[in-house]
Amino acid sequence: MNGFAGLDIGERRRVSGSFITGTEVQTQSSGASCVITTDSEVSRVARQNSHVQQIELRTYVFLDSLQPQLAAYMGTVSQGFLPIPGDACLWMELSPGMAVHRVTDIALKASNVRLGQMVVERAFGSLALYHRDQSTVLHSGDVVLDAIGSEINRRSACDVSWTEVIRSITPDHAVLINRQNRRGSMIEAGMSMFILETEPAGYVLIAANEAEKASNITIVDVKGVGAFGRMTLAGREGDVEEAAAAAMRAIDQINR
Repeated sequence: MNGFAGLDIGERRRVSGSFITGTEVQTQSSGASCVITTDSEVSRVARQNSHVQQIELRTYVFLDSLQPQLAAYMGTVSQGFLPIPGDACLWMELSPGMAVHRVTDIALKASNVRLGQMVVERAFGSLALYHRDQSTVLHSGDVVLDAIGSEINRRSACDVSWTEVIRSITPDHAVLINRQNRRGSMIEAGMSMFILETEPAGYVLIAANEAEKASNITIVDVKGVGAFGRMTLAGREGDVEEAAAAAMRAIDQINR
């Protein structure tokens, strides 16, 4: 069997008056040959590798231990396996959006991680991977980074578009917030509220997780997909301020 797919056009074997690329197979009796493929495997693989190398890593967030409220909230929007409190989670956002299918395939074949969510937007694609063992999740992340030729420090920085603590929410304001959001817990009149908006969107997840670790707050809303990520937390004034500080420390750590 002689491979000649990588030869120049002028060197390729002429078969029936036309040039054909592929693998030449010699028969034992007559010595005649035939071609079993009409496409150059070398060039096809090269094109695939080129596409993978063009994937941009926008968000890479590792959550060492999902907190109970955030895990429950993510479960309400999960399309795949439901997250369990204490699971390690890896959230990635990529560009272009359709590249999320290739990256998901690489990650799932690298270890026993579970796919909890995969979102394909117009410009970006996001996925969430879960496993009880942190090293299992990190291994899949390392394999993905190696495959796309990227590193964690090449992810997009987190831009905080808006952050604010609003104290003693009025009843009208609380009702409207609760009617707009049906996945998280409700905010009550008199509570304080911390709101955060980030770009890229996925960074609000680590902000929410660290805020829940640090303080006794209520998660009202966490949206980690789209052009901007948005988070709403509520609770007593002191608890909310402590949670806000923890969230901003997590964002600062991302940007270092």
